[in-house]
Amino acid sequence: MRVKNRWFKAERDKSPEEIAGAAAFILWKIAQNALKDLRNADYDIEAGPSYFDYLGEFLIFLIQIADRIAFEKMENEARTAFTTELALRVAGNYAENRGDLLGLSHSTCRSEFVERFNERSDVYAECGYGEDGPDFAFIRYLGHCLLEHCADSDRSWIVDRIMAIEAPDAVSTVQRAMKGLLDTEPSEPRLGSGIGPD
Repeated sequence: MRVKNRWFKAERDKSPEEIAGAAAFILWKIAQNALKDLRNADYDIEAGPSYFDYLGEFLIFLIQIADRIAFEKMENEARTAFTTELALRVAGNYAENRGDLLGLSHSTCRSEFVERFNERSDVYAECGYGEDGPDFAFIRYLGHCLLEHCADSDRSWIVDRIMAIEAPDAVSTVQRAMKGLLDTEPSEPRLGSGIGPD
């Protein structure tokens, strides 16, 4: 999956909140893409509450990944500001979409997401993240979280699918995205963009 992850103007450093705003948009796209892949692989994820349950779990997992990368690349205060803003932005977007499509209160959807985020974060905090990314337990926990929402016909396969395909792909995309967002160098104009000397 390709994502736009570079700043086109780098005349000043970006604040943690600005980086979080861009990251929130990217994480949303990554989570949607993972669900699209699962549905294309005939996993039973119906449009409606089930879709948003899956989406919420993926988003929480991706926030954890982004936070671990920020831990390595940012000062503690900046990392805290980044992760807090990222979680709030994602929660707001999730609540707005779930609320509008299912006819639910935005504030209720947001509160439920934040509560689940805090609950899951306690467990993810016990999992490892090294140079190669999240450890076995980190990725396996996402699979087990999704077991709570999947259809009976998918229960035998969902954890293996998440661990072998969806989680590694998503993590790789988050890593590339965060590398670009945290890079302070401006991106080069694309060839053929019409920018530059005649």
